[in-house]
This record gives sequence, C-alpha cells and structure tokens, in this order.
Amino acid sequence: MRQISFSEALNEAMAEEMRRDPAVFLMGEDVGLFGGVFGVSGGLLGEFGAERVRDTPISEAVIVGSGLGAALMGMRPIVEIMFADFVTCAMDQVVNQAAKARYMSGGKAHAPLTIRIANGAPGSAAAQHSQSPEAWFMNVPGLKVVVPATPYDAKGLLKTAIRGEDPVLFFEHKMLYAIKGEVPEDDYTLPFGQAAVRRQGKDATLIAIGGGVTLAMDAAALLAGQGIEVEVIDPRTLVPLDTETIVASVKKTGRAVIVHEAHRRAGPGAEIAAILAEEAIGYLDAPILRVAAKNVPFPYSPELEQYMLPKVEDVVAAVSGLVRYTL
Repeated sequence: MRQISFSEALNEAMAEEMRRDPAVFLMGEDVGLFGGVFGVSGGLLGEFGAERVRDTPISEAVIVGSGLGAALMGMRPIVEIMFADFVTCAMDQVVNQAAKARYMSGGKAHAPLTIRIANGAPGSAAAQHSQSPEAWFMNVPGLKVVVPATPYDAKGLLKTAIRGEDPVLFFEHKMLYAIKGEVPEDDYTLPFGQAAVRRQGKDATLIAIGGGVTLAMDAAALLAGQGIEVEVIDPRTLVPLDTETIVASVKKTGRAVIVHEAHRRAGPGAEIAAILAEEAIGYLDAPILRVAAKNVPFPYSPELEQYMLPKVEDVVAAVSGLVRYTL
C-alpha cells in the first residue's frame, strides 16, 4: 500500500469530501493562498476557489462563530485553528453555542462543524503556541474530541467528522504532520469510539494519546529488550471514549500507564485513570501512573522544554517500575 504523510492524509480527506459534497468548505487563517501555516490545505484554493477555501481575519471568534452559523444553516464547514492555544479566543462559540445547539433546540438544530486544531509542542514555540488542551473539551457535553496518531487514522477520522451531525474538535499534533504511514486510495471512514490496539502485550498496558503514541511505541520496543511486553492502546477519540477496549486490556495486564503531552494535572489521563479505578480496580496489581508534561507553562528554551515534556525514557521507567513493584 502507498505511504503518505499525516498532513497529506488530512489534505486528501478534505479534498475528497469537498468533491463529494458541495456543502463542505474550509475557512481559517492563511488556509487559502498560503496553503495553511503547516501546509495542510495546500492546493485546495486552486481546485475549489476562494468561495470554498476562505482566508479569514485573525479572529478565532469570527472563524468559529461564522462556521457555526453556516453549519446551522445546512453547510458542513471545516474551520482551522492555527494553534490550539488560540481556541481560547473562541471558547464561547465552541462551549456555549456549538456544543449546546442540538440540546437547546430539542434536536431540531444540527451543528456539523469540524474544528481542526493544531496542538502540541513543535519545538521552542513557547507558552502560547505549544499547549494540548484536549481535556478542556472532554468536560463539555455535546462536543466530540478526536486525537489521531497515524496518517490512516487522520484521513478516516476526519472524513467521519465532516460527515457527522455534531461539532467535532479534531486535534492534530504538529510533530505528526511529517510522519508517513499506509493510507489506502479507496474511500473509507473510521468510527468514533473505537480504540486501536497498536501492540499486543501481557505485562502492562500503555494508553497513549495523539503524539504520545509514538513515545509509547518506542518505549515498548525498548521494554521488550528487557523482557517486558506491553500492550499499547490508542483511543483515537477521547469523546466518545472506547472504555471497553481500555478496561479489557488492563484486566489482562494488571498494570496501566497513561501517556500524553498535555499537562499532567487534570489532563485526559486523569479521566482515564478515574474510569480504570471505577471499572478495573479489582484487576490492578499496581497504581495507575501518568507520564505527561510537567505542570508549568511551556518554556522557550529548548533544554527546558525537553525537561518538561514526557520522554521515551520516562515511559520506560514508569512501566519497568510498575513491573518491579509487583514482582
């Protein structure tokens, strides 16, 4: 099967959906003439024109608010938030309007709005351009939260988001844009709420989110050299969350480590840990651990940024420590 990059997979998904459905359009800062600050929308303006690939003012409130209005009137907008940190400028539109439109209309209004959000630390982007705020939106009923980790998932999940009837926050870790993977040329979608088992194992479960999947897979390879076989679970979506697959894996291995780049305090791992405490406590042989960013703003200094970010060796230490804990 052919291999393409994560960003190419996203580009293909948008182009194919725009060809399939004239109600689909893209809007955001620099998505048209510039092709997106990360190059994800390159070429779309030339094919679809400025009516369907719209460069917007530098105002996230306008971008999301306009997209929501279009969605409520029957369109299927894709809006891009250039950096996840700036979604704070559109919190009312996301949290109080888009998330609640269906509920407050008694199901009469639908908001098929896909919000693409570039998250994660790309390297010395500092405190206002490096955050991973997925957990903020897990707390809001009415929103779906997607965290793809491979090109295959990026394309299939984005197509599902665009075709759905509810607002979706689609988080794209910046350091994944260049990775390559197998992506079929045939049309396909992936269901929300269905985790992927990236690696089979018996000694511990690694639940890894977004960019954390790469860390988990690298750590799993190193741990195998120590005779420790870990199972790696990629939730793919945080809302809805495939608790069945996660709990089943932890019941099998008896140990759980959650890996994500979001800050440790109240990050997505906290919710997953609570679910495991409620549904799998009798099967756990050791405490649930989280490997995540330290609870400080992201520094500009490359050395300090690396210090506060989770690393492969942190994951290895957490898992090997749990195994020793129960020997």
